[in-house]
Amino acid sequence: MAIYFLDTSAVIKRYVKEIGTAWVQALTLPTAPHSHFLARITWVETISAVTRRERIGHLSPSGAAGALSDFQQDFGRQYIPVEISAALIGHAGSLARLHALRGYDAVQLAAALEVRAKIPSLILVSADAALNTAAAEGLPVEDPNTHP
Repeated sequence: MAIYFLDTSAVIKRYVKEIGTAWVQALTLPTAPHSHFLARITWVETISAVTRRERIGHLSPSGAAGALSDFQQDFGRQYIPVEISAALIGHAGSLARLHALRGYDAVQLAAALEVRAKIPSLILVSADAALNTAAAEGLPVEDPNTHP
């Protein structure tokens, strides 16, 4: 059994067809023997990402509604959320400064590192190049974009 931390760039691929969608969908099948952690903020980021795609016309209203419905159901059943504490935010601030990361990317990395402190075999799944570069110093990384 593998243990993964999925950032929003990976999660979105499960619900919206992109490069790497099939790989992420296989990784997150309910029957797959894996655990999937994500930061609690992934809830907001995923809703935002789907809504933006709908507003610019890359998703139909019914496609967006279906993606959001599926995500909301899966969030409560298949993902293990990492809560955002004051300590995690402090760590994220340090990571943002050290790696010049965007704010939520720093929070995602801090959350993944928090899980890794308890589960050393954790693998980060992310399609964000800057986050992957920053994470590479302490986490194994799988980029779904390399699995077309």
